[in-house]
Amino acid sequence: MPAIIRMENIKKRYFEGKPNEIQVLNGINLTIEEGEFVSIVGESGSGKSTIMNILGILDRPSEGRYYLNGIDVRKKPDNALSHIRNHEIGFVFQTFNLIGRSTARFNVELPMLYAGMPGRRRKQRAIELLEMVGMKGRMGHQPNELSGGQKQRVAIARAMACDPSIILADEPTGALDSETGRLVMDIFHDLHNNHGKTIVLITHNHNLAMETERIITLKDGNVVSISKVTA
Repeated sequence: MPAIIRMENIKKRYFEGKPNEIQVLNGINLTIEEGEFVSIVGESGSGKSTIMNILGILDRPSEGRYYLNGIDVRKKPDNALSHIRNHEIGFVFQTFNLIGRSTARFNVELPMLYAGMPGRRRKQRAIELLEMVGMKGRMGHQPNELSGGQKQRVAIARAMACDPSIILADEPTGALDSETGRLVMDIFHDLHNNHGKTIVLITHNHNLAMETERIITLKDGNVVSISKVTA
């Protein structure tokens, strides 16, 4: 499989040139192949959130190169990066990030609205995605009418709205009980096995990491190990 993500000597500094300058990533080299399901693990402060922001093109590295589907994103202007992010990457966060006072269906439709998809097609695809995650019967409900697990399933459907090649999931089960978290992980396995999605799971949960194909361990802004998971 070709590499869908390739990082070369990625460094990230904050407050550059100031007395309180801090370097969070110290030269990350990382390759993720198309269709892989990998996890990134590490203690608090290891750089997991920073690397996810760079992977998701929410932030730029201070040094190094990041290739997404063969495109050197460092050389792209902000509007091009926004287009790539909206079409190539689906995000799932621990905090769900749903829009209140809007239905589940509208939350799923929103990325397609930004992408300029016609209304009828948006509605049809949103219904299909909510059905895929077992939420078709709740598509008219607002977030405050849904449980945490239901919100996360809506968030996964929203992440799939523009049919991205990559799903970035940041502690997606962190706010859920174990049974509900199991349902969410089963959805990720379905997206990986039956829909061919590349999934990057950011987690501190070793048991969840063991469900992925490779575990990338960070410590103090460095990749300290990359291990394959054997069945």
